[in-house]
Amino acid sequence: MSRKDRSKKRKAKKFLVPNKGLKALRQGIYHPSPEVQRKCFAVLLLSFLLSASLVAIILDISTPSVRTYWKAYKKGGVKALKKTRCKGKKSSLCDHGETIEKEFSEKPPASIKEAASRIEKITGVKRSIKAVRAFLKITMNFRYRKVVGIPAKADVKKQRTFLEEHLNPLLEKAKKGTDIVLFVDAAHFVHGAFLGFLWSVQRMFVKTPSGRKRFNVLGAVNAITNQLHYVCNDAYIDAVTVCDLLKNISQIYLGKVITIVMDNARYQKCALVNGMAAQLKIKLLYLPPYSPNLNIIERLWKFIKKKSLNSRYYEKFSDFKAAIKEALEKSNEEWHEELRTLLVLKFQMFSIEKNDDAA
Repeated sequence: MSRKDRSKKRKAKKFLVPNKGLKALRQGIYHPSPEVQRKCFAVLLLSFLLSASLVAIILDISTPSVRTYWKAYKKGGVKALKKTRCKGKKSSLCDHGETIEKEFSEKPPASIKEAASRIEKITGVKRSIKAVRAFLKITMNFRYRKVVGIPAKADVKKQRTFLEEHLNPLLEKAKKGTDIVLFVDAAHFVHGAFLGFLWSVQRMFVKTPSGRKRFNVLGAVNAITNQLHYVCNDAYIDAVTVCDLLKNISQIYLGKVITIVMDNARYQKCALVNGMAAQLKIKLLYLPPYSPNLNIIERLWKFIKKKSLNSRYYEKFSDFKAAIKEALEKSNEEWHEELRTLLVLKFQMFSIEKNDDAA
């Protein structure tokens, strides 16, 4: 290795920033404070192997300042870069930070206008909507987040026990190649409008079909390879459909130890399905009730809808079915790499608290 290559290698090691760090730095560039923007931009440029002197020229600052920013980032991450030298007047709301955080954590406001009104009632401090927004975002680190629905009857303790005692050990065997694990679920695509978000100059309007017909898909996705196997029809999914899928899986993974993870739908937990599984030497592992978060194929169905149906109109039901089938096939080919990051074996666990009165 030449001296020049060794120098590049040392520089790459010195200024190496992980992907998560890069994302945080990019977000820091849009921080309200120009000082924070400059710091994040400087560290971002260093991460792409630019020299400190060159970064100093680009940003019109001193080289020691660039090195100071880098040392601060290495010590405390983006959080350290967000500390500014500004000694402006401290907001009177900061004295009530804990009270506001506790109040809004128990019952989050639906809008900044509501937040400003409630802060005035709690603290007696009246501030404009703009000031309240800045206080919540910058000082309190609040964000306007979408509320996510979860099954009301989900038992978090049962889910955690199932994950630790049954699912995780099984997935470890699958990673080693000793077992085959597949997640099974059915999707029912109604011939209607699937409305989404689009980048457009004006609001777009999509025609809406009647919604009287539906296309049913019973799928099984391999936990390790993400390969999708499925059967489909225009009528309905029943025990016979499940048995057909089991036969297909048995042929594909002939001679392998197969475990299928599925929910507690009646047509999947009946005597016919259990008998067929025993005959084919396939083990069935049933999820705890109301646990879609433990089934990775649920993510696949959302992906398929987004790729094939989102904000699109299909006049004929045959075209509607063809679009879904094309997406299912592409999931094993063209979109396989994209799905690898989606179907990771990480499962969201919920800490359910009583928020019945939340807006």
